[in-house]
Amino acid sequence: MSKRVLMFPGQGSQYIGMGKEFYDAFPEAKEVFDIAGKVTGLDIAKLCFEENEQINITEYTQICMLTEEVALLKVLQSKGFSYDVCTGLSLGEYAAVVASGAMSLEDAFRVVRKRGIYMQEAVPTGGAMNAVIGLDPETVETVCAEVQAAGEAQSDNAEFANLPYVVSVANYNNPKQTVITGRKDAVEKAAEVLAEKGALKCVPLNVSGPFHSRLLEGAGEKLGEALEDVEISEIKIPYIANVTADYVNQKEEVKPLLIKQVSSSVRFTQTIERLIKDGADEFVEVGPGHTLTGFVKKIDRGLKCANIDTMEDFNKYFAAE
Repeated sequence: MSKRVLMFPGQGSQYIGMGKEFYDAFPEAKEVFDIAGKVTGLDIAKLCFEENEQINITEYTQICMLTEEVALLKVLQSKGFSYDVCTGLSLGEYAAVVASGAMSLEDAFRVVRKRGIYMQEAVPTGGAMNAVIGLDPETVETVCAEVQAAGEAQSDNAEFANLPYVVSVANYNNPKQTVITGRKDAVEKAAEVLAEKGALKCVPLNVSGPFHSRLLEGAGEKLGEALEDVEISEIKIPYIANVTADYVNQKEEVKPLLIKQVSSSVRFTQTIERLIKDGADEFVEVGPGHTLTGFVKKIDRGLKCANIDTMEDFNKYFAAE
């Protein structure tokens, strides 16, 4: 029996104009944008649709992406679209939590608005992230651990003296793409060693900080406070958490996993492998871009994949149903 997975992308896929076709065509989408604006006090439609620099700043990017992804979700649901399990990459996990029925729109918007601010504020000067292409994740893990251990023992870089010498895996994107994160000089040193080990490329990412490293633990602590008053409902549709690459079965698990996610590795590859093992054979990415669809195809080219970002995507998908 076919098993459909709904996937939501994370920060980095945003672009000006995302969601506008749906906002204009479907009242369900406009209502989501209106709710997000009311909850946050921001003009989310303006941030998403009109030229501006804020959309690429973490504290605005996250709430804009969540709004667009949930708006598309509501349109799909209005058309009778069903799914068996959901997941998301980093920020996208919040859309998956909403899609699972565990969190209300209003609470998700409140929390993600604060999450973006906390991550922006917590970003220490001197952090960095690199995408490592062409090496297996086990080698990347080993190099990061060795570089960090050596650096902790002898690092005397005054430029980054305010930060612990940290480098670790931020994202397991696919079997040949792993993102590393941490203190800038540690990330650069790990990239040098990884190149020597055979990495095809180590590409510095245009991000504002060392996301998904323990340098963001402070943001996680603040996020925990923001989550205290959020009501978590029973999970109606299973979702898989980034931190564990496993199903979240109990509502009591939701908050601790979201808190830990800020400073932990995103196990996307492991998530997809688990879903394949459990019989998933269709993966639908909902939101800006097609990054996750590309990752899934790198993991198993035989899977049925689709992304719904534009009205053309939407019409094409339902025409094929």
